[in-house]
Amino acid sequence: MEFLDRYQQIVADAITKYTFKDKPAELYEPMNYIISHGGKRLRPIMVLMACDLFGGDMKEAIKPALAIEFFHNFTLIHDDIMDEAPLRRNKPTIHTLHGINVGILSGDGLMLKAYKFFEDLEPEIFKACIRIFTHTGLLLCEGQQYDINFETQKDVTFDDYIRMITYKTGVLSASSFEIGALIAKANFKDAKAIFNFGKHIGIAFQIMDDYLDVFGDQAQFGKKHAGDIYENKKTVLYLMAREHATEEERKELDYWYSKKTDNIDKVYGVEKIFRRTKVDEKALRLIEKHNEIGQSYLKKIDIPEEKKKPFAELANYLLRRES
Repeated sequence: MEFLDRYQQIVADAITKYTFKDKPAELYEPMNYIISHGGKRLRPIMVLMACDLFGGDMKEAIKPALAIEFFHNFTLIHDDIMDEAPLRRNKPTIHTLHGINVGILSGDGLMLKAYKFFEDLEPEIFKACIRIFTHTGLLLCEGQQYDINFETQKDVTFDDYIRMITYKTGVLSASSFEIGALIAKANFKDAKAIFNFGKHIGIAFQIMDDYLDVFGDQAQFGKKHAGDIYENKKTVLYLMAREHATEEERKELDYWYSKKTDNIDKVYGVEKIFRRTKVDEKALRLIEKHNEIGQSYLKKIDIPEEKKKPFAELANYLLRRES
């Protein structure tokens, strides 16, 4: 997709331009490290795409797009610390290389730098963007806490899970699109429609993440295989497996999810139940459902279909990913 390459190049050039040269290096070099291994940089691309869609000036959106990327990477640093994750994008995580204290500080530094990157916006748009950005950050924290709670909570429901991933993943994609739309001075109705498109694509993306954690190729995915099973994460796979499991299988799931262990028998036992209950197929159908809901919001935006085509392509691309 040529359009994606073009946006990725804009983001890559901006990241190079705004590389941190501040002191002390022990704080800023880890920040540069995680930003430089930026993966596909989807969320800043979403800001630029939405700004473009509504006829805005891309130059005004570049620094806010980087703010979203900085903020996203701040959450990843802290997430990796909480999950004790050794790898991120097939590279050692910051706390693995530099220790937990540096991980916490460099994450905090990225978040604060993110706020500074909104400062060039005109006052009304600045206020609107900061309000969305801050609210998104709070929802993300709530989603992360729900995720932590679920590790020990026995009665997690499907609705609980959807709320958790909406807060933890969906709203950041949604807000990235909405911020881009606001910078372009889109009307309220269209800004909300692109927000909801992003929310459902983000939900589908997280379900795909849960799916790939177990059923993906570890080398391509860039994370520890079945990390969610080791961590007792009550993902959609777990919830659907419990719903369709036999009484004996439910007891086995309860047994394995009552302890945190690197025991390979745990992964083997849980995966066996996942496969027998066909949660891989069910998860893929759920991904498609949220993709369709997202596309329905895209259709509501009063802009020629040709201009909206890259958004549908982006969604389909994300949900066919292998890593």
